[in-house]
Amino acid sequence: MRGGVGPHWGVMRALVLATAATLALLAPADSGPAIADTTQSGVAGDCFKENSTRRIPGCTALLEGDTNLSVAERSLAHAMRALAYSLQAQYGEALRDYDEAIRLKPDFDVALNNRAWALFKLQRYDEGMTDVTRALTIAPWSAHAFDTRAHLHHVAGRTRLALQDYILAMRFGGEKLVKLYQCGLESHGLFKGPVDGVESEDLRKALATCVRDLACDPLPPEEECRRPTS
Repeated sequence: MRGGVGPHWGVMRALVLATAATLALLAPADSGPAIADTTQSGVAGDCFKENSTRRIPGCTALLEGDTNLSVAERSLAHAMRALAYSLQAQYGEALRDYDEAIRLKPDFDVALNNRAWALFKLQRYDEGMTDVTRALTIAPWSAHAFDTRAHLHHVAGRTRLALQDYILAMRFGGEKLVKLYQCGLESHGLFKGPVDGVESEDLRKALATCVRDLACDPLPPEEECRRPTS
């Protein structure tokens, strides 16, 4: 399941989770000014940009530069570089950065969930489940973590639990995630309704069919859903 699929959902996931990570780690009073200063100009500023190719050298410059980063900021920079590696399907490199991000900030739920996703892509499912379980313990409202756990249940054939988590992902993720599932399931010929972001019985039935098929992924290639989900 999803083994041959590129990082299409990873693009959207990365942008959303990068924003969430930034907000989470800027919360401490001692971290805001340094992040603001280090992202104003130069290569290091690319660490927090959307361009994943530039983000890798940007985060490297930030981590290796004399920027007096706090522990939280250093954790965030590693997580951002890991996201960039994941977008390029370089999951081994991503794991090394996620490991360091989580070592520095053990309660970094976004990094835990993203590491779980990288482990999922590497077919290290048990380790991924451990991480996403921790992420949901810290942030039990995370739609992305429910989606990750749903995929882990799905690939293991735990259809009831997979369906349950996909539904929870929709409940917490709202219109945007519902539209993604609608579009993805439409591409499999399982959903015939409008891509309107409204959860429905037809959508839940389509998900119930999808979870019984290991080749079915309710998340679509981003380019297929850019227009209907925008």
